[in-house]
Amino acid sequence: MLFDRPLAIVDLETTGGHIVRDRITEIGVIFIDGARVERFSTLINPGQPIPPFIEHMTGISDAMVASAPAFADVAADLLERLQGRLFIAHNVRFDYGFLKNAFKRLGLRFQCDALCTVKLSRRLYPQFYKHNLDSLIERHGLVLADRHRALADAEALRLFLDSARTGLGAAALEAAAAEVLAQQTVPPGVDSELVDALPDVPGVFMLHGEGNEVLYVERADNLRQQVLAHFSSASPQDRVLRVDWHETIGEFGARLLELRLQREHKPRLNPRARLAECCSIQLEAGEGGLLRPRIVTPEEIDFSRTDSLFGLFRGAREARKVLQEMARAAGLCQSVLGVEQVTSRKGEACHGHRGGYCRGACIGRESAESHNARLRKALERVKVKAWPFAGAIEIEECDEVSGETATHVFDRWCYLGSRRGGEAAAAGNPLFDSDIYRLLSGYLRKPTPASILREAGAA
Repeated sequence: MLFDRPLAIVDLETTGGHIVRDRITEIGVIFIDGARVERFSTLINPGQPIPPFIEHMTGISDAMVASAPAFADVAADLLERLQGRLFIAHNVRFDYGFLKNAFKRLGLRFQCDALCTVKLSRRLYPQFYKHNLDSLIERHGLVLADRHRALADAEALRLFLDSARTGLGAAALEAAAAEVLAQQTVPPGVDSELVDALPDVPGVFMLHGEGNEVLYVERADNLRQQVLAHFSSASPQDRVLRVDWHETIGEFGARLLELRLQREHKPRLNPRARLAECCSIQLEAGEGGLLRPRIVTPEEIDFSRTDSLFGLFRGAREARKVLQEMARAAGLCQSVLGVEQVTSRKGEACHGHRGGYCRGACIGRESAESHNARLRKALERVKVKAWPFAGAIEIEECDEVSGETATHVFDRWCYLGSRRGGEAAAAGNPLFDSDIYRLLSGYLRKPTPASILREAGAA
């Protein structure tokens, strides 16, 4: 039976969420060998400052760890005691990945089966939405002496397992754990070390196939979780041989990078990424003073410097469909709009007029002024916004744990590039992109602190 083997219920406190950059500040382990239970706990001197955000959350300060042992001082004994056990933790890849990297920095190899109690709780209790540790403590009535300290949180997991065994039965607990363990795999051909190497940070991942072809590109709030989730649900028809990833400071930067990489590689498993064509609608004066829509592309005019554009579409066909729907809804003339499927002969009423929804602009029964006004009103709801700033702007993202920043630069809806920390300003290719426009205009609609959104070059 799964839980008859030696177990190690583990929780770590760290200086942050990056398994490569950050370090362990406290280790708590409950070793279970049948009826024998042994607890191990120690503070660890991380060799780097503990950010205020982490100190506030865990209560562990620089002063507390100043005289604590370094990880190297406890590594050999801890490794010996962990080997061969089932490693159990909440969001297990975080704790397991931190320990694996800590051992690796000392030239020690650590490998064992790892069981995630977040996934286990979801499988055992699918009727509940939340499965974070606070939710488990409240839902199962777990009584703890402390919270956000390593050994106390490990104790919470031991009590959760006991509660599940009592409430659902040992067989149900064993079956669910076996199913969770079976899910934590990568496809054949992909390096098995990937599971431990993926960081728990935002970013973008790329799946490569034969001949290094880029099959798929996707952003993730948590790279490790998203990649493993993708593999658990992906179709086997496209064989993945390698996974690359790029870390970002936050979600906004991840979305920008995702768009850039999709445009660059046009991966065939991202259908939208292959539809790079963009067009819009401009009004031009026609016969009899009637304004007529003209479908235009960025190759014809500079979208970033044109304020009289209506709608952004993935091709002329989509633009014409919108004009057809607009004509019917607003009683406009399809012939004037240039989207009548069978063009009427000159001087004759269009099909819309004969159908009762065109007011007769095509045969002079509605004035050009009236039709133009209604056309402008109908198009106003899809008008492309004018650039609301005097020049370029910078949007800054900050990792509240590490304090590291990333700055993204835009001008007239064009993405000029990004820079990290004190790097030199990025120089991008100022081309209008409809998806960048949608992303940025959506961001600008949200309340934004002045320190995060500023004009480029402002202090």
